Amino acid sequence: MQHDLSACINACYLCAEACDHCAVSCLNEPNIDMMRGCIRLDMQCAALCRLAAQFMTMESEYSRRLCQLCAEVCQACAEVCGKHQHDHCQHCAEACRRSAEACQSMAA
Repeated sequence: MQHDLSACINACYLCAEACDHCAVSCLNEPNIDMMRGCIRLDMQCAALCRLAAQFMTMESEYSRRLCQLCAEVCQACAEVCGKHQHDHCQHCAEACRRSAEACQSMAA
């Protein structure tokens, strides 16, 4: 269980980092209007991933429910980012999928 917990915490932090990078990179894209949904979800996903990791680290009794929500937001972010061909969006989508999978396992 401890290995799964550590793996999930790590996946959440890596996802948050990828989302931060994606959001900032999206701001530099020529058609920023097209990137608004991506940026919005990137910011929400990064914040939630950090919170979920923090709650898991604190061994909070709310971790499982938070991980369930985190998995949902990560999956939504992966779907939105995955629609864009930019490298930063594709990298973010992959990090979000890994985090969603790890959080789903923790929430089960």
